[in-house]
Amino acid sequence: MRICVVGAGAIGGLMGARLAQAGHEVSLIARGPHLRAIQQKGLALTGAGNYGVAQNLDATDDMTQLDHQDLVVMSLKSHQIPAVVQHLPGIVGPDTAMVTVQNGIPWWYFQKLGGEHEGRVVESVDPGGVLARSIRAECLIGCIAYPAAVISEPGVIHHVEGNRFPVGELDGRVSERVTKVSEVLTDAGFKSPVLEDIRSEIWLKLWGNLSFNPISALTHATLEGICQFPLSRDLAASMMTEAKAIAERLGASFRVSLERRIEGAEKVGRHKTSMLQDVESGKPLEIDGMLGAVIELAEVVGCEIPALRSVYACVCLLNHTLQSENIRLQGQSRGV
Repeated sequence: MRICVVGAGAIGGLMGARLAQAGHEVSLIARGPHLRAIQQKGLALTGAGNYGVAQNLDATDDMTQLDHQDLVVMSLKSHQIPAVVQHLPGIVGPDTAMVTVQNGIPWWYFQKLGGEHEGRVVESVDPGGVLARSIRAECLIGCIAYPAAVISEPGVIHHVEGNRFPVGELDGRVSERVTKVSEVLTDAGFKSPVLEDIRSEIWLKLWGNLSFNPISALTHATLEGICQFPLSRDLAASMMTEAKAIAERLGASFRVSLERRIEGAEKVGRHKTSMLQDVESGKPLEIDGMLGAVIELAEVVGCEIPALRSVYACVCLLNHTLQSENIRLQGQSRGV
């Protein structure tokens, strides 16, 4: 299968390397020192499993060099996708499936949903509806990434833990193509069940991201630290309680309890969240998909969310300060 991973960072790189090792024709879209290292030495995987180096892949920063793919894995952060939209027609043909692997509320949340909100644009992650207009909903398959991974150095992905990538059609059908995507990911060594309600699973993953990510960015604490310190644990629980009310008003359900979700994050250990990693590297923070969109949806369904709004204000100010002052707050490595 011809597969292109758009955004070969920690999660996209993990997926791309494993898919290449499984024998697929894989192309990676990357940039900077990470791209150059992959081109020179291949993409190395370390950590859980010790997978070695994937060398039989094509890495580039120019998507126009590629033809139509059988599968496109969109692993860019939500605010990065508009910059590549104009190049997608070159790799997304009429029969191409696009698997979206963003944290948080995706731009397509209300597409193929039905009901009173069908087709609503989520402005926080898709200002003006650019993505909704530019990317056909018919080609999309939702996917949630549960693994924790980091780029430990250019060309090297360190896999901390986890291997689940559940997938699902936007309308809940168990189609032939989503079954095929599940099989491809499973053959690459991942757990990839097909879900009939992908949005509920999005909320389950987001439940942790919308709380632990901004708290970690503001405090520089790891997941373990946030969960073991009583005040930050209580704050995360308050944010998650507010988010649960929003999700349920939109028809989503939660298959685990709030306390179990927090305990699961604590078991990951001294892992830095993706937002904390971005703080330390000076990158723009992925706030809107994880938190801004949740606040937007709260307004749609009429929920009061004081904890979410307070943390959102603080992390937005942090992001503004980091970017306007060009600050990089590099911390010490903590178990990753």
